[in-house]
Amino acid sequence: MDILQAFILGIIEGFTEFLPVSSTGHLIVVSHWLSLPQSDANKAFEVIIQFAAILAVIANYKDKFSLKHKVLWSKLILAFIPIGIFGLLFHHQIKALFTVPIVSTMFIIGGVVFLVVEYFYKEGPEHITDMESLTYRQALWIGIAQVFALIPGTSRAGATIIGAMLVGLSRKASAEFSFLLAFPVLTAAAGFDLLRHYQDFEGANFLIMFTGFVTAFIVAYLTMKLFISFLQKYTFVGFGIYRILFGGALLWLMH
Repeated sequence: MDILQAFILGIIEGFTEFLPVSSTGHLIVVSHWLSLPQSDANKAFEVIIQFAAILAVIANYKDKFSLKHKVLWSKLILAFIPIGIFGLLFHHQIKALFTVPIVSTMFIIGGVVFLVVEYFYKEGPEHITDMESLTYRQALWIGIAQVFALIPGTSRAGATIIGAMLVGLSRKASAEFSFLLAFPVLTAAAGFDLLRHYQDFEGANFLIMFTGFVTAFIVAYLTMKLFISFLQKYTFVGFGIYRILFGGALLWLMH
């Protein structure tokens, strides 16, 4: 991997991690286009840029990382438990699903789900606009919805946002809960991968790692802010259409 490739992957991670378009799916596809093998060194690089996304969450919502928000974090931990259990028990089977055909198919399915949900979803005063107001039951249902994100191409952000909208949150509150829920999920995933690939950091190119980390952090930080502003005026229909077109293009290019 060279500096330019690290820069490109940093942009992809930062831009897609918190949008409902599947960061993993995009990284798989872009790495394939850049002719980057799934080597141990490249897996270690992906751990680094994931940590950058984690840091971006803290930077954007630093006021939430305090004891006065312990009730909110208890709900976030509850929402994390389902994917934590399934991810730990079936991580070998999940890794086997990391193929372009599966990613493409899940892009399309996820896009259709977004269009269907948006067709019936009418945001009104009855919807929860403050994520701190959701109940433990709602948090658990969001966590159950997040389990679908274990299928590559589904999108963790997409699954949690859809789950949150279905249990009564506004679009903005759904996105913000998804951002914060990324913290325990990404921390657990990156920590697990770090334990498995820590030896691959020996002799790693520091400049390449640094480039990817800084790029992913800056792009993720700005993407979260812009995404929330976007949701003040628009719906998720555009993301649904994008997912279907992107998935369809991938299937077409494979033939």
